[in-house]
Amino acid sequence: MSGADQPPRRRLRVGAVAVALTATLVLLCCGGGTSAFFLTNLGGDEEKTVAATQDCGLNHQVKVTGDMPRMSAYGKSQLRNAAVIIKVGQYMKVPPRGWVVAVATAMQESGLRNLANSTVAGSRDIPNEGIGADHDSLGLFQQRASWGSVAQRMSPDYAARKFYEKLLEIDGWERLPLTRAAQKVQVSAYPDAYAKHEELAGQIVNALAGGAARTVRIANKVVCDSASATMIAASGWTAPIPGGVGSGFRTASRPRHNGVDIGAPKGTTRIHAASTGRVLVARCDPDRRGRLDCDVDGFPGKGGCGWFVDILHAGGYITRYCHMVEKPLVVPGQLVKAGEVIGRVGSSGNSSGPHLHFEVHLDGDRGWQGATDPVPFMRQRGAPLEGTA
Repeated sequence: MSGADQPPRRRLRVGAVAVALTATLVLLCCGGGTSAFFLTNLGGDEEKTVAATQDCGLNHQVKVTGDMPRMSAYGKSQLRNAAVIIKVGQYMKVPPRGWVVAVATAMQESGLRNLANSTVAGSRDIPNEGIGADHDSLGLFQQRASWGSVAQRMSPDYAARKFYEKLLEIDGWERLPLTRAAQKVQVSAYPDAYAKHEELAGQIVNALAGGAARTVRIANKVVCDSASATMIAASGWTAPIPGGVGSGFRTASRPRHNGVDIGAPKGTTRIHAASTGRVLVARCDPDRRGRLDCDVDGFPGKGGCGWFVDILHAGGYITRYCHMVEKPLVVPGQLVKAGEVIGRVGSSGNSSGPHLHFEVHLDGDRGWQGATDPVPFMRQRGAPLEGTA
């Protein structure tokens, strides 16, 4: 058991630029408290129109002609460019994580448009989808003169191939946060800007490539819906701990239970960040009597999340991890990678035994209204909570 019914909290807006916010926040499953924290540009607009396909596999034939999925943020020509990027990645046998990185990079650099340049002679004579003026940069990835001729850089196929060639030269690129992997290729003046596109890039890859963003490489094989702990799906997500869900989300018996409980041994089970993000809160949550005694096991009815962490992710998602055995291993404001250890399973706070209480919130809303069922959410990202698929 974890958590106690609490009234909804005020919604927290997450922007694309750094902003310091101080707010009085009452914890969803636990007690209350006042908390100040610092947010960065990990937020971004979530695509509402296209849902992840129910299929998942690597043999899907990506189409670059004909009908394209309908998306509010991008038109048909832009999605065709994304399809070209993915198809080149398939041909080069780049793992699907690379497709997500490449699509997100092109989203940031050109808005998935093949751009000419007003200062580059001859570029406007080549079929294009807009005119840029950033130095001598051209094409989907805004590649400069050292990347190739004008005609080459204006070719989506060539531009995608050059991006992947550089990406594959980076040691351990699959385990890097998307923004770091992209920056090592692009050497951009805005190195943190890529992160906000990760969520939508994964949705685009799923829509165009048969759910490929839900895959993970295990023992040099690419498999679907198996990302856990340090194994990260192409979407950039992973299940925080192994184990099956016990108490579920807002059940008939617990309608105010805004997450799921995953049983695990106390102290020895590491809790991993479900995706790259910025730590919002990492502290002891007061119980119903206002006590900060998270270093002892809790009990049903005590109130409070115990030691807990909230993390803000791209797309405005927030994940919560409650009842840790000791002080979290991270601090507010810290950037954590997907799969990074943030604490250990315990039974502090409103708890009847060792487990992880795990929540997912949408649109930067840490309150009751923002909570969503973590089971389908994580499954759609290729990181199902074991025993729930």
